Amino acid sequence: MTKLTTALTKQLLTDPERPLIKSVNTTEWLTKGEFRADVTRIMSALTNVKVGYHDQVLVCLDNSCAYPELMQAMWALGIAVHPVSASTPAAQLLAEWQEQDYLALIIAPHLETEILARLPLNTTTLQLSSASGLKLLTATEKLLMRNSAPTAPIQEDDLALILNTSGTTGKPKRVGLTHSMLYNGAMHDAESQQMTAQDTTLITMPMFHINAQVISVLAMRLVDGKIVVAPKFSASRFWQQIAENQITWTSVVPTIISILLLNQTANEQYHKYAQFNHLRFVRSSSFSLPEDKFCAFERRFKTQILEGYGMTETTSQCTINPFDAPRIGSAGKPYRTEIAFLINGQLTQQPYQVGEIAVKGDHVIHDYLDPHHDSFMDGWFLTGDLGYFDHDGYLFIKGRIKEMISRGGEKVAPATVENELNQLDFIGQVVVIGLPDDIYGEAVTAVVIPTQDQVHDFKAEREQILAYAAEKLARYQRPTQVYFVDQFPLNATGKVVRNQLRQQLLQTTAGEAR
Repeated sequence: MTKLTTALTKQLLTDPERPLIKSVNTTEWLTKGEFRADVTRIMSALTNVKVGYHDQVLVCLDNSCAYPELMQAMWALGIAVHPVSASTPAAQLLAEWQEQDYLALIIAPHLETEILARLPLNTTTLQLSSASGLKLLTATEKLLMRNSAPTAPIQEDDLALILNTSGTTGKPKRVGLTHSMLYNGAMHDAESQQMTAQDTTLITMPMFHINAQVISVLAMRLVDGKIVVAPKFSASRFWQQIAENQITWTSVVPTIISILLLNQTANEQYHKYAQFNHLRFVRSSSFSLPEDKFCAFERRFKTQILEGYGMTETTSQCTINPFDAPRIGSAGKPYRTEIAFLINGQLTQQPYQVGEIAVKGDHVIHDYLDPHHDSFMDGWFLTGDLGYFDHDGYLFIKGRIKEMISRGGEKVAPATVENELNQLDFIGQVVVIGLPDDIYGEAVTAVVIPTQDQVHDFKAEREQILAYAAEKLARYQRPTQVYFVDQFPLNATGKVVRNQLRQQLLQTTAGEAR
């Protein structure tokens, strides 16, 4: 057994009647004993169909209490799990199955008919306390040659989890995380965020993603905390869910922060349930919040925001803001992670030197499953993000290298422009992208979702944006085009898909644009 499987198993053996996990839609908790019984049933089902050590299983499910049970059962057998979004189309799921060497598949019920019509799979129904009707589909032909499920002592560097990167540009890379990386990453998260057995977390992020998998589920499991699972984020029910389940912390992305500030029902619900609010903090990751939204959230909802920086390749976080010394606009300080900045082929840790962020640590990958050697240098993982340290060692993110806009030979970091424009009170959200320009190569383009609580004059507001940018930004950074839209295309983890947004604008005729 590894440190990860040992810790998860040990946690279930103490106080079996203690509540462990529940759906946000029910008052009934699954106890440790019931959770353990489900894990045993899943392990038996996998062993019976001859799936075991070093096999790979594809999982395509909505958020549920069964998710952590499936993970623990498969890790205990030395199986590597590849969870993907429950919204993955059947055709894409089939392509994934055929491209990789999977032996089993656990899928959402709505995909079952189409998958079984296309693949010769054996079906086993999993009888679980946490979920009903889950089907384990296995590759009949591949498993016929086996006498039994393969077994062997599980090693710390055995593959445990396969995750796709967000895939905002190009084909997603496959990230392989080992038992030791998962254990180390979760322990770092728990320590840095002062998690204890008295904590209860609400999961609204998708459970196929690193955020929910490690920051929420694994970290809380390792400290013996409790977990409440929501199918997805609901702004109108968020504060009710927080209050009724006595949630002490939750992990979100900046998009959720913005929605909670703008959503009228959410604001009404907060006041209704404020006296029952036990939140210690809201953890926000992915990108830094603009100062106005950060302060507005903390002031209005009387809850501390804890911002950090991390990614799938680092098994969650690399930096986190200290509870007692947060710095607005920063991603915090490195925690159990080394960070440097690549500038002209050389690594530096000097303050105020903007370069590509490079990281290494006991939770950071050394390569992708499909090798990408240009992402690594001398033991460092090159993130593709631009950033710098301030004089106190706080990390500031400047954006993605591939998102940089090239205007007449000058490089424009979208985050810099977005942070300035976010100060305008009629802007709900803004994304800055580059659109083709015959003279300058790319035009700096601001795409705005206006606030919902006021009447808008888009022509006047466009002029106000241009005038404000002329005052606050260097000439080459100033937007020359402004579009107003109702929503941004988002991926499953809530990040704006900039390439898709760019294509949508290119396809929009001048008469349709606002």
